[in-house]
Amino acid sequence: MQPTPESGNFIVMAFQGGGWGMIPIAIVMVFVIFLIFERFMALKKLAIDKEDFNEKLFGMVLRGDIRQAITFCDSRPAPLTNTLKSGLVQVLNKRPDEEVQVAMDGAVLKEMPNLDGWTGFLAVFGNVATLLGLLGTIVGLIHSFRAVTNADPAQKATLLSAGIAEAMNCTAFGLIVAIPSLIAYGYFQTRTQRIINDISESSMNIMNLIVANRDKMKD
Repeated sequence: MQPTPESGNFIVMAFQGGGWGMIPIAIVMVFVIFLIFERFMALKKLAIDKEDFNEKLFGMVLRGDIRQAITFCDSRPAPLTNTLKSGLVQVLNKRPDEEVQVAMDGAVLKEMPNLDGWTGFLAVFGNVATLLGLLGTIVGLIHSFRAVTNADPAQKATLLSAGIAEAMNCTAFGLIVAIPSLIAYGYFQTRTQRIINDISESSMNIMNLIVANRDKMKD
């Protein structure tokens, strides 16, 4: 069966039929799309292959070549490498183990804003889109019932269905924006937490390595 022109233009027709309530939802949708793209690219840039990096870095630490380890961290800037570098700098300066750990803990706090970015706004925009859809629904129903109050009996059914259609279009469009936004929020939160876990694990491992091999460290 051939698709009708109406079915092919469902999104456009729904947007046009939703009234003014569709406009703020569309604005929110633009922000959501931008944030999803920005967060995806940012986290892709900030994440590195932990296993490969740690294998090479820990080898340098075992050899006592702290300067080379710091240079290696500088060559691959990321939250993980920046955190480990901050500890290695303290080791190079012959600071005690407590100060090495404090330096890495402080580096994690410094990197957190870069990891989180604007991810929280995806949840906000998801909720706002839902509420805007609900507002458009209520306004559409109000218009619908006002229209039929003094209308000719023959036109009441047509006016009522038009108002309800406007209301339902707003609801659907709000959910179309909200659902991907909330899913993306959960996804990026998971990716961010995975990076944080990698940082915590790597910093603990390198701290143990430093404590056990202090006598091998070169100036």
